[in-house]
Amino acid sequence: MREILPAPLRQLADALSRPLYAVGGSVRDFLAGYGDRVADWDICSPATEAETAEAARRCGFCVDAVYRNTGTVKLTDAEGRGYEFTRFRSDKYVRGLHTPAEIEFTDDIVRDARRRDFCANAVYYDIAADAFVDPLGGIPDIRSRVLRTVAPAKKVFGEDGLRLARLARLAAQTGFSPDEECLAGARENCTLIRDIAPERIFRELELLLHADEKPGGTWGPYRGLQILRATNVLPVILPELAAGDGMAQRRDFHDYDVLEHSFRCVRYAPASIRWAALLHDVGKPFCFVRDGNFHAHAEEGARIAEDILTRLKAPKKCTEHTVRLVLLHMRDLDGRMRESKVRREIVRQYDILPDLFALRQADFSACKDDTSPAPGVVKWKRILAAMRAEGVPLSLKELALSGDDLIARGIRGKRVGELLQSLLDFCASDGKNNTRERLLRRLDQLEKEHL
Repeated sequence: MREILPAPLRQLADALSRPLYAVGGSVRDFLAGYGDRVADWDICSPATEAETAEAARRCGFCVDAVYRNTGTVKLTDAEGRGYEFTRFRSDKYVRGLHTPAEIEFTDDIVRDARRRDFCANAVYYDIAADAFVDPLGGIPDIRSRVLRTVAPAKKVFGEDGLRLARLARLAAQTGFSPDEECLAGARENCTLIRDIAPERIFRELELLLHADEKPGGTWGPYRGLQILRATNVLPVILPELAAGDGMAQRRDFHDYDVLEHSFRCVRYAPASIRWAALLHDVGKPFCFVRDGNFHAHAEEGARIAEDILTRLKAPKKCTEHTVRLVLLHMRDLDGRMRESKVRREIVRQYDILPDLFALRQADFSACKDDTSPAPGVVKWKRILAAMRAEGVPLSLKELALSGDDLIARGIRGKRVGELLQSLLDFCASDGKNNTRERLLRRLDQLEKEHL
């Protein structure tokens, strides 16, 4: 552990009068054999926040913030690495709320360990002594890849609703499995997730959906989603998605129900489209209840996906990107769309085409765990290759006329964009049309038709 520890932490440990410990994910991941991936350093001590801040300044740290109520100090070293120090303490909660109602500082490492969530996260590394301290038996849990709560699971999840999401996220990121008591305690308290701010829930889900970037492996996001389902947290935070649980689909196309298919779509999707993969079929339960079939589920799904991401206060770009992909994911599913129309679709969706192809491939693979090329993607890629070979302009910047050319002809406002898109569609069928002369003639025609 000492070999991977940043040198400034060793200096800080030597500067304090009380022991300084690394704790949490950094220690857990090192003991699990993930030492080369340790990125976050949480540190703690019975030393006060004031003493720690002063010692840190002497050691060359930047003290970014000191929170006396919680005994927390945020630090940055000279190389830009961030650290969070917390003084040993014991917390009391109002049921479900993430922020402690009462904090009592202590010198007792066991009491400090008891305020944490899982025993695997409550192993301490004494930096100066180069020794591990394991008050609650977390080291055997790490070796067994088990998530066990630091106190009765009913109490741990009842104290802090955010732990319900953290359980799924940590299992996804680490590859650890919750024990039965842990799962039962989470199920019993599943509704407490409602007490957590939506943006915090979004953040946990975002980390879960990208858990394969952590040591848990490629199935990490899928494992995390399964735990959200097993603990009944999913119906609370994403009821529209959970409504697909057990909802059968055509056996000739699908081996799985709607929800399982959505989880597997996440498994096969690249990182850039995980939200779209998760929500691509979220319109199916709504359509089935309303109509008895899945027709128009892409359109309804786009609406529902926007509602969900708005409710979770997701970033605007994430919401817009996801909604657009959900709306388009069924386009030309049966492969019967005429090539002329496919060409127009390609130029209109060119900016998101790689992600649209990736979503359609993931959707195809998730039906029967078939990783062969999706026929619809093969067709569109073939047409795209032909368009490139013909010199078809695939974006407005490749068009031989610009917005300035149209403005010079007295065209104003939204009409400029509408005409440029029409000219792009005109070139989609034949790249030879992308000359200034032909486009000006076509522009004259479009303007006459508009009169």
